[in-house]
Amino acid sequence: MFIKDSNSITPFEKKIWLSSPTMHGDEKKWVNDAIDTNWVSTVGANINAVESEVASFIGKKYGVGLSSGTAALHLAVRLCAEKLYGKPKTGHGALEGKKVFCSDMTFDATVNPVVYENGEPVFPDTESDTWNMDPEALRKAFELYPDVKLIVAAHLYGTPAKIDEIRRIADEHGALIVEDAAESFGSTFDGRQTGSFGDVSVISFNGNKIITGSTGGMLLTDSKEDADTVRKWSTQSREDAPWYQHEELGYNYRMSNIVAGVVRGQLPYLREHIAQKKAIYERYKEGFKGLPVSMNPVNETRCDVNCWLSCLIIDRQAMCPTVRSENKALYNPEHGKSCPAEILEQLARINAEGRPVWKPMHMQPIYRLHGFVTKNGDGRARTNAYIDTGDAGSIGEDIFERGICLPSDNKMTPAEQDAIIEVIGRCFD
Repeated sequence: MFIKDSNSITPFEKKIWLSSPTMHGDEKKWVNDAIDTNWVSTVGANINAVESEVASFIGKKYGVGLSSGTAALHLAVRLCAEKLYGKPKTGHGALEGKKVFCSDMTFDATVNPVVYENGEPVFPDTESDTWNMDPEALRKAFELYPDVKLIVAAHLYGTPAKIDEIRRIADEHGALIVEDAAESFGSTFDGRQTGSFGDVSVISFNGNKIITGSTGGMLLTDSKEDADTVRKWSTQSREDAPWYQHEELGYNYRMSNIVAGVVRGQLPYLREHIAQKKAIYERYKEGFKGLPVSMNPVNETRCDVNCWLSCLIIDRQAMCPTVRSENKALYNPEHGKSCPAEILEQLARINAEGRPVWKPMHMQPIYRLHGFVTKNGDGRARTNAYIDTGDAGSIGEDIFERGICLPSDNKMTPAEQDAIIEVIGRCFD
């Protein structure tokens, strides 16, 4: 046995993050304005401006600023569920006993709101050419579960899903779509912004997103009635009465005017951030030529992708033997081969942050017994990740087995990125 390392490369003095906030100074102007005018709670000019600007940019009529992308997803799911099934009884979720098709390869915030409303997520498999929900698997899922009326579809790492096909399938079955554009703000599909395709759509301003408020999110809709309903729910569902009157369940989900001030200061720099992220993606793509890896897919014919995170996937024949448990990975180093665990270890040695790609939801302990459908109509899924480098059982599992999220911080210099590329290259020596 031997150990490949990067000892000859000097670690970075300042850590290179996966994706950290990039501030410009304008944020202070609007935050200070909120403080100076004493509008620091959940109303104010910053919220109004951000809701209007983001909705206009996306192509939706109304935006509702909320405390997080997850809060926006929750209220989007509840809104659609009540449209489909009516208001729930007290103590019951709006999806009580109902199944919902959800993206499989995503962060669990995409899926959890379905469970908040007592629904049951079912996972169509991922496709290799977008890393998003596979329309063929979605069609097969409707054959198996014809009564489903709601789809929650995410755009992974900034790359749009085949949302036109997903929309077409949804319409064929009378289903609504919650479009999770948390990671894809600024990406387009066929010339339209992601976030404009769903019956209700969501974006995130979390600290690692391409535009940040440190936290925060937004729900987007073309219905004034729906926007007003969500604003009401997000402020504890207070009725129009001289006292605190509550006739339905509410939440403390409204965005603060301080957070909105940060977002307001960030918005003018969206295009700049996207250009920087694209440059990082292209430098990786060029730097990895000759290595047995490829980048996460970008459909340049139909999409303009924000390249929020750059990822790589190792060629299967170049994977060294690997075993993953629920929280650890072991691998056997081999000449000319590597694996995500080895690359992440070597990046950590030079003070750079990488991460595994999202672990598919159907592999997560919390959702392991839920429905999972491949494009072939089966539900093959391993219960303990994977052993060695055999057939992964699904596209999502295969991407998780071989994929890595690379340092994608837009403050990273070309020289720093070159060092990262060199470290990754040495993993295949």
